[in-house]
Amino acid sequence: MWFRRSALPDDVRRALPLACGERILASAELAGDGWAVATTADLVVAGPAPRDVVTRRPWCDVDRGVFDPERSELVIEWVDAASDTVLRLVDAERTSFPQALRERVQWSVVLAETVAVPGGDVKVAVRRTANGELFSQAIAGEGVDLDDPRVAGVVDATESRVRGASGLPV
Repeated sequence: MWFRRSALPDDVRRALPLACGERILASAELAGDGWAVATTADLVVAGPAPRDVVTRRPWCDVDRGVFDPERSELVIEWVDAASDTVLRLVDAERTSFPQALRERVQWSVVLAETVAVPGGDVKVAVRRTANGELFSQAIAGEGVDLDDPRVAGVVDATESRVRGASGLPV
């Protein structure tokens, strides 16, 4: 397998204004004439021509991405209640986009711990924004009620532990 940088069309580049210092790391053409772009700051999805940015979210909003090479499909799971984003890649075996996505999500995770609570699991993490700021987040698994006092107590204790371990105030 070899990777090449997908030739990002000019109209897609123009639709993606980059912040000062932000760079494009990888891109992949999508089925249906769209494009997925990994920048140093964000995951960006541009729709078909005329180009509009359909999705632009920071890496710390991505819980995980699951790539199915058989189907050339990348499923993005978000940390909030947003529906998963399914990207069908054209020429998936020749793009570094899935790897860039994985690396950027991993870069954004400073420390994480998963705890069992009534109803399932909660992942508590300290994440990093593109400008280096640290913050904590709790990602509840399906069926978990973060408002349940039994759950909240465990999550609060875990959050204090990971924040302290990463140097954030508890």
